[in-house]
Amino acid sequence: MIKNMCNMNIVLKSTLVLVSVLSLAAFVPKSSPPEAGDKAPEISLATPEGKVLKLSSLKGKVVLLDFWASWCGPCRQANPEVVKLYNTYKDQGFTVYSVSLDQQKQRWVDAITKDRLVWENHVSDLRFWSSQAATDYGVEAIPATFLIDQNGVIIDTDLHGRALENEIKKALKVKVKSKTKK
Repeated sequence: MIKNMCNMNIVLKSTLVLVSVLSLAAFVPKSSPPEAGDKAPEISLATPEGKVLKLSSLKGKVVLLDFWASWCGPCRQANPEVVKLYNTYKDQGFTVYSVSLDQQKQRWVDAITKDRLVWENHVSDLRFWSSQAATDYGVEAIPATFLIDQNGVIIDTDLHGRALENEIKKALKVKVKSKTKK
């Protein structure tokens, strides 16, 4: 009887120690997401064809890192604008690196086709919100974008529309065409 009580006491103390350690772990701050001026963390994920594609392989280009998913309505609504920007600036050194937070490969691939996302840089680990890339970039909502310069440094985050295009132009040093007639 006394031996059983001692064993229960040891189990209880061990449980309390474990709970204390886990409670403290909850207060350890997570690393902050990258910001403008930070080097873009590496992403190395598979394409739909199964080939591993690193974000760093696009060094030398201005890259729009775009977190999205086939099931995300706002992402799908933003895709035509991303396609337009890609088609306008691809020959000047701009590209898109799309990270999908999908779980089902076929839905991901079908959305790429349906939305005419013609660039080659599509990757995913099909782990939904558990994607390591999403964690590394602090992505908590999509679409989430990071504009990255030719040296792999983040220019700005969560840009869309005209603000995104203006930053792409600046990064590519594109001159704005005058609308005045001569």
